[in-house]
Amino acid sequence: MTHLTILYRGPLASCDYDCAYCPFAKRRDTPEQLRADRAALLRFTSWTKDQDHDLSVLFTPWGEGLVRSWYREAMVELSHQANIRRVAVQTNLSTRTTWLDAADPGKLALWVTYHPTQITYDRFLAKVTGLKVRHSVGVVGDPAHLDDARRLRQDLPAGTYLWINAEEGRTYTDEEAARWQEIDPLFRYSRFPHLSAGQACRTGDTVISVDGDGTVRRCHFIPTVLGNLYDGTFRSRLGPKACPKLECDCHIGYVHLEPTGLYDVFAGGILERIPAGRL
Repeated sequence: MTHLTILYRGPLASCDYDCAYCPFAKRRDTPEQLRADRAALLRFTSWTKDQDHDLSVLFTPWGEGLVRSWYREAMVELSHQANIRRVAVQTNLSTRTTWLDAADPGKLALWVTYHPTQITYDRFLAKVTGLKVRHSVGVVGDPAHLDDARRLRQDLPAGTYLWINAEEGRTYTDEEAARWQEIDPLFRYSRFPHLSAGQACRTGDTVISVDGDGTVRRCHFIPTVLGNLYDGTFRSRLGPKACPKLECDCHIGYVHLEPTGLYDVFAGGILERIPAGRL
């Protein structure tokens, strides 16, 4: 093995935002839960130092990780680690961004979501356009957010990819989809679930999902356990595998499905969702 991509999701399940479409909105973790999350993350980052192969890491917390100091510290530390190719996180960017000055901008990247009901437009735009690390920006495809998304596309630098995630449970007419497609030419990949059963997928081979206890699964959406990260039991079970799920409807899952061809579309920017060229 020369390179492994890890989707890490610890026990953190709290968020400072109150989005109507999110079950973790304004949820609070207890002090004990936060201590457990911090310990789990420290254990994970310590493990990465002992590996003799390259790693890429995407943090996909249920809540907002960057409001917690240990996620910021872990990302900075990992960005300077020789065997880390990329470290990225999904974030609402609500916290300060000065901590990024200590990171290696060539390795650290952000996958930023704009939530129009939670932050003023001008404040968000100022924060995201001031970033000095690789980043993509996106919006959930709620019709109420269409004008905000159009405005954001107009105001963001041309080189900043603005993605649109299809809203969970929403069916888009062709006319509705076309409006979002004008903003994000790749919206077609998000609009419909991908038929994945029996399809070749990199998860379980060169991509794995890891939780706070070190339990390894092929991805976040398949419960079958491959083993544990810390005792190495997962390694013998890695290899090319067809997807057992009927459908895959989340970008962090279907981007790894080989038939989508998205590794070519996002070459060099898989974890942070940055296309390789102009769209």
